[in-house]
Amino acid sequence: MAEHVEESGSKSESFIEKIAEKIHGDGSSSSSDSDNEKPSSPSALKSAVYRLFGRQKPVHKVLGGGKPADVFLWRNKKISAGVLGGATAVWILFELLEYHLLTLACHILILTLAILFLWSNASTFINKSPPRIPDVRLPEEPFLQVAQELRFEINLGLSVLRDIASGRDLKKFLAVIAGLWVLSIVGSWCNFLTLFYIAFVLLHTVPVLYEKYEDQVDSFAEKAMCEIKKQYAVFDEKVLSKIPRGPLKDKKKA
Repeated sequence: MAEHVEESGSKSESFIEKIAEKIHGDGSSSSSDSDNEKPSSPSALKSAVYRLFGRQKPVHKVLGGGKPADVFLWRNKKISAGVLGGATAVWILFELLEYHLLTLACHILILTLAILFLWSNASTFINKSPPRIPDVRLPEEPFLQVAQELRFEINLGLSVLRDIASGRDLKKFLAVIAGLWVLSIVGSWCNFLTLFYIAFVLLHTVPVLYEKYEDQVDSFAEKAMCEIKKQYAVFDEKVLSKIPRGPLKDKKKA
């Protein structure tokens, strides 16, 4: 009799456990359904927003990250102001005062060597220790890294120019021709040093302003890009499509 009671009790307990599992399962499924019905996260919505030049990374990452990006984005205002002030001083020295690089280098070396030579010889008379001239040796690894990066960028540029010259993309060809034409006009207005200084100043002003007003600039750029695409479609329909083109011959071997 006691065994029969225990058996009926265990059956009832197992039945209650099954009901509880079923209830919890329905609750979890309903909660998962409600989670699926929730709107996308803010990061997903932010990634769907139009960004200038199809940018997917933050401005700091686009500029390469690290200390150079910190300087361009004015993370440390003292360092950024010092770099920009130094570049301005060099431009004033060579462009406005018409100082020459070789003359400046020779004068700096003459002054430095004269000071060190006189200090080394006068230290015995004035009872002071002679100057400690460091043994400067340039490491090999940074120069190899710069050479590799420069080689990669040059090869990439040559590949882009080859792709443009092959006639595959008329839109890219016209954009490059227009850019080179504008650059040639700007180059006729000023020399290379002034052009380099202008680019340096733009690197220290445009990225930080763009990072500050990113949403407004991207919204305006999206509208401008849509308008440019409309105008290009009209130009393609009225002009480019009427240019006769020869038949393409496939020279691929079977």
